[in-house]
Amino acid sequence: MSHYKPYTAYKESGVGWIEPIPKHWDIVRIKRFTTLNTARTSEARDNIPYIGLEDVESGSGKYAPTESNSRQSDTSTVGVFSKGQVLYGKLRPYLRKAIITDFDGVCSTEFLALQPDRVLPELLQNWLLSPHVTQQIESTCEGAKMPRADWEGIGNILMPLPPVEEQIVIRDRTRAEASRIDTLISKKARFIELLKEKRQALITHAVTKGLNSDVKMKDSGVEWIGEIPEHWKIAQFRRLVSIKNGSDHKDIEAEKGFPVYGSGGVFSYATNYIYDGESVLLGRKGTIDKPLYVNEKFWTVDTMYWTQIMPNVNGKFCYYIAKTIPFDYYATNTARPSMTQTDLGSHLVAFPDRSEQSRIASALDFESTRIDELISKTQKSIDLLKERRSAFITAAVTGQIDLQGEPA
Repeated sequence: MSHYKPYTAYKESGVGWIEPIPKHWDIVRIKRFTTLNTARTSEARDNIPYIGLEDVESGSGKYAPTESNSRQSDTSTVGVFSKGQVLYGKLRPYLRKAIITDFDGVCSTEFLALQPDRVLPELLQNWLLSPHVTQQIESTCEGAKMPRADWEGIGNILMPLPPVEEQIVIRDRTRAEASRIDTLISKKARFIELLKEKRQALITHAVTKGLNSDVKMKDSGVEWIGEIPEHWKIAQFRRLVSIKNGSDHKDIEAEKGFPVYGSGGVFSYATNYIYDGESVLLGRKGTIDKPLYVNEKFWTVDTMYWTQIMPNVNGKFCYYIAKTIPFDYYATNTARPSMTQTDLGSHLVAFPDRSEQSRIASALDFESTRIDELISKTQKSIDLLKERRSAFITAAVTGQIDLQGEPA
């Protein structure tokens, strides 16, 4: 961003939260150059594409259609939009959802369909997605838990408006720079996926083959496990752990106390604990494919299982075994995946004696930590690139940099 020069002359915007703008730009309320499309329909037609809030990425301005359809029914009322309009998500505007449509279709009524006039759709979209504008929109919302913006509030927001010819330059150069940054982000995101795949491959190999590549092997008799070290055993998972049901925590919930675990980790606290010690937590309903390792006094919810580790089993080794369970294979419900104790307990696993389990667990801890640090470092670089992308676009649409000239 710094390699572009500022304009030669500026004037005060007259708005406290908008910096001085180029002298030849105007500053106009959005409703003066944008029309709200209020068309609605309840007609059910399979060939008309539908866009829900879940189909729009937060902050990026990208349309990312999901497999699910949030439309309540084929006859529910939906908004109607035309190609080239800007769809702005009015529900929870802090999510910053705005896209430019490249086809005609219908959408959730939680979108405002905006028809730009005298401004390019890209500039309007970028302005609506900028952090300062988001703050202004939020200040007009009603509702604490589910804040919702409206056209009255958005339409009255002021926007710097350059001449149309200049808008085209800004659009083209911001699009090119955003595309360049997005390419870098995609490469880094792919690197993270490869690191995750490598971590999983290391875990799977270690808990089925061990660490010594020279050891004599034998057929496990289990197709997906294949060969295992000759001195290892095969047993059902219930031989390693005793699987217990979690329990509702509402009656013992507190601001402080013992951690309450859900599938995503600690999300609350309780006045009591369900177990004290090493345990592997496994999903029972919902998110079932993310085992957790804990070693403390804790409570876990009724959509989770907790485990009591058997005396001859290393808790961390058991956790790494759990990360290789084919949860999709055992899931009993596709809408909301579920896992039964019977399926979990009867899952076949390979294991050595406790001392070798400990060595494997320590080796995997080391490698997992190293890979996780790489993932974290790469994710931070992605976040910085996203910030750079946002800052560049904001500087362009507010006139802080002049994209008409050549980079310095």
